Amino acid sequence: MDILVLLEDGPERAPPGTLAPTTAPGDHAGPLAHVNSVAPATPFEGAPREVVTLYGTPDAESLAYALAAAVEGQRAGGDHVGAIRHLGVYAGRGAVGDAAWRDERTGQLLTEDLEIPAARLHETALRLLGDTGSSIRAMVAGLLMPDWPEGVRRAINFSFTPAGARPALAGVGSDVDFLDSIREADGNLFEGD
Repeated sequence: MDILVLLEDGPERAPPGTLAPTTAPGDHAGPLAHVNSVAPATPFEGAPREVVTLYGTPDAESLAYALAAAVEGQRAGGDHVGAIRHLGVYAGRGAVGDAAWRDERTGQLLTEDLEIPAARLHETALRLLGDTGSSIRAMVAGLLMPDWPEGVRRAINFSFTPAGARPALAGVGSDVDFLDSIREADGNLFEGD
């Protein structure tokens, strides 16, 4: 998954620091986050990019909960080619939104309502924290750094593969990490010569 995490001041929400639901399902507390998938610009780019917008002051648990919504949103949205999802993520309600895609045969725009229970997000968030807790905490620290230039949106881009989806969780990726892995692989290729 390719994910862009944005930090914004925004709707009032439950206090950070807990994955347990802090509001009753009927409460209208503001969202913890929004998760949107953005269609690739070209057909060669592959899957849509997930954009996770966190509101207020994040912590590792709130980021993991929002990332869980991105992971579960992809699963709930099915395998529709080019499906775009929009989800509001709430502490006590889970994630609520929809998915839209074009039917490959007819070209018709199809939509589906999505609702991911808070219990499932909680479970997935705990698994993400167990698998990549240090990376998630590093992202939160990066988002909260006090020396961001004024007027610049606080954003961190990373890629990972959720456990059970494809290969094991890869953690935070970057161009530098990619180049390092290529250099290391290149060196390993020629060691026996």
